[in-house]
Amino acid sequence: MSTVSNAADIPVSESLEVAQVRSWKAPIAFAIVTIAALILFVFLAREGDTTFKLSNDSDAIVLPPLVMNAAVTGVVVTILLAAITAVSVWRTINYTATWLWLTSVFAVLFLIGFFAWAAAGGNVPLPGFLLGTVALSAPLIFGALGGVISERSGVVNIAIEGQLLAGAFSSAVVASVTQNPYLGLLAAMVAGMLVSFILAAFSIKYFVDQIIVGVVVNVLVLGLTSFFYSQVLTENTPLLNSPPRFERISIPFLSEIPLIGPVFFRQTIIIYVMYIAIALVYWGMFHTKWGLRVRAVGEHPQAADTVGIRVNTTRFWNVSLAGAIAGFGGAYFTLGSVGGFTKDMTAGMGFIALAAVIFGQWNPIKATLAALLFGFATNLQNLLGALGSPVDSEFLLMLPYIVTILAVAGFVGQSRPPAASGSPYIKS
Repeated sequence: MSTVSNAADIPVSESLEVAQVRSWKAPIAFAIVTIAALILFVFLAREGDTTFKLSNDSDAIVLPPLVMNAAVTGVVVTILLAAITAVSVWRTINYTATWLWLTSVFAVLFLIGFFAWAAAGGNVPLPGFLLGTVALSAPLIFGALGGVISERSGVVNIAIEGQLLAGAFSSAVVASVTQNPYLGLLAAMVAGMLVSFILAAFSIKYFVDQIIVGVVVNVLVLGLTSFFYSQVLTENTPLLNSPPRFERISIPFLSEIPLIGPVFFRQTIIIYVMYIAIALVYWGMFHTKWGLRVRAVGEHPQAADTVGIRVNTTRFWNVSLAGAIAGFGGAYFTLGSVGGFTKDMTAGMGFIALAAVIFGQWNPIKATLAALLFGFATNLQNLLGALGSPVDSEFLLMLPYIVTILAVAGFVGQSRPPAASGSPYIKS
């Protein structure tokens, strides 16, 4: 008598029960944040009213400000956070994941309570704060899009930092000499692509470790731009480092929508290109033959090779495209924000963009949202400093990087990179 059984002999209910897995990440994270809210908003409550300014005085439609008592708001928010935490625990006990919308509500409630606590007795200019968030997120988003394309094709793009920095430097010089910011954008894309050529050549052609090449490229670009800035740009700033900046363009009707309009539709051409780039990369990656080939060489290059896809050629040109996109984002520093190049002006944003790629699970839309989160944390540091928040300045400086670490290490969940990412393909 045979003792061998197969999967068909196992009842469906039993097989489903075996597959059930509890993930306590969400409820544990919620509990930690709730305890922090209890300490800050209740035990260390601050007196006074916080005024949330919802529109600017020059807007076509002016919304009345929202006034909240800091102490009362803190208590209410803490109770709601505790309730959401309980729901998350209950769902985890029953082997069900916490709803994404519930996580979003939790985050919004905490931010309301935090703003009310930090700005007690003062004003929170929401339109200006959100506008700054989008501005600070722009280079991160371009860098993240470049990272998604590169890693989806199988090459880890550690060199995003160098691509952003090269784009910022080149755009400043070319736009200054020509007094044409559009030529500066073109130069930024070329510079980012040239940096990516180095990464692609060594990692794809000569099979050098991609992480090592990326780090070396970043150091090389930092050294070169710092040298030329000190020895060339500072010697002739009016000619070489005084680029014209793009003016803000208001889109009729859309720019007049309260709160949303000034944030998204009173922007420079770089931001509008960013909107288009996000849509194009997402559509191209998941709905075109190009995207299918990119994902194929990043997941199973040998299988892609057997159906006639030139794996290394595909990787090379997509790493170059990723560099051009990241370089374009670097131009925002000089042509859309600061108005001139300074030494190491990217300040590690390329690495935060790489973290956004991981946090966004190598998806263009999710990576964009992750980049917005990091931009939000950076701008929150600026806002709290301007409001005279009781939070120590040292902690405020760490805030963007703390959020980056927490996002990648604690909240990313089950994230699987492309199977062949980081592995060179040697044709057998």
